[in-house]
This record gives sequence, C-alpha cells and structure tokens, in this order.
Amino acid sequence: MRLLRKSVLDDPYPASDGKPMAETQIHVALLASLYELLDYWLKPRGIYLAGNMFLYYKKGAPKARKAPDLMAVKGVNVETKRRSFKTWEEKATPRWVLELTSKKTAQEDQVEKKELYRRLRVREYFLFDPLDEYLPQQLMGFRLIGGDYQPLETDAGGGLTSKELGLRFVPEGSDLLVFDVDTGRQLLNYGDLHEAMNRRIAALEAEVARLKAPQKGKNNGVR
Repeated sequence: MRLLRKSVLDDPYPASDGKPMAETQIHVALLASLYELLDYWLKPRGIYLAGNMFLYYKKGAPKARKAPDLMAVKGVNVETKRRSFKTWEEKATPRWVLELTSKKTAQEDQVEKKELYRRLRVREYFLFDPLDEYLPQQLMGFRLIGGDYQPLETDAGGGLTSKELGLRFVPEGSDLLVFDVDTGRQLLNYGDLHEAMNRRIAALEAEVARLKAPQKGKNNGVR
C-alpha cells in the first residue's frame, strides 16, 4: 500500500486561516513597501524578516498564534522559506515587531498583542497608524526594560529609533519612512530607487544640453 504524502491541509499549524486581509489598500501597500525595503536591508545583516506570517509560540497549542504585520528575528537562517514561524523549532523569538493599526485591530494591538509580545520578550514593539485615527499618536514604540515595556519618546522629527535594527522610522502622512541610523540615509525600495535614478538621469541630460547650448555674449568665432 502506497503511503500518501501528508497534506498541508492536515498540518496542525497551518500557514493561513483562510480569512482575507481586512486592512485598507493604504495598509496593504504600506506593508508591501516596508517589507521590500526592510528585507533588502536586513537580510545581509543576518536578520530574518517576515510579513503577515503566523507566529506560533506554544508547542501543542495551534491556536496560540499571532500574525504580526512585520517581525524581525535574529539568530535564524535568513534564506529559509518558511510557511510559518514556530518558536520552539527555531529556538528564537522576534526581536522587533511592527503592527500597522486599523480600526479592527487598534484595541488588540495596544493591549492583547502588547502583553503577549512582552511575555515572549520581544525587545521592541512599534505601532503605526497610517490613517492617524486610532492611536493616541500616529507612531508609538515600546522597549523591553527589566521585563516590562517602557514607552519610547519620539524625537524632534516625530521619529522613533530601533536599537535592534539600527533604523529610524519617521511618519510622513500615511507613509512610514525608514533611515539608517549610522549614515542618516533613507532606505528606498526598488520603485523609489528607479524614480531617483530617472530624476538623476534627467538632471544630467539637462546639464549636458546646457553646456552644449551657445552661450550669450560669446563671439562664436565671428570677426
């Protein structure tokens, strides 16, 4: 009798609950953009990034799970393609979590998830409200100190710095800009880089055209 391969449908720790994402288009676009630029920056530094992936934190309890919008983990293989993240298998928990708050999740993000991440010893917990409607302030952050979360104060530019990632996050409308703390440079995704390159090319072409144009007041070689 041929043994059948176990179906992913029989997995007690599924990768999906079958429910569609309920966030607005703004939330979805921002999540995709942040994942792209953060993954590009973090992976070479040995930090694994997951987006909207189930985090299972108790073996034998499949319902003990959350799906952080973004979570960064140190000390695991960054090249592994995971369907979910099981803390007891990876022997690691996230160092940093970001939740993009919406009307549906605002209360849970500020209370239930915050307490869970504290118990899991997630060292930094950031919340961002793209619509600036559901949090006391648009960008909030907490750092684990002595077993408890202590609130982080925003800097003069309204930003928060993650010591775990070496990055600074700054709200700009419904967007969340990211900067390298060491260099002060903004992280850009592929679309932004392409746009910046096109602007640079256009500026160089304009400069070349200016240099080639006849200069006023010049004799132009006529006696």
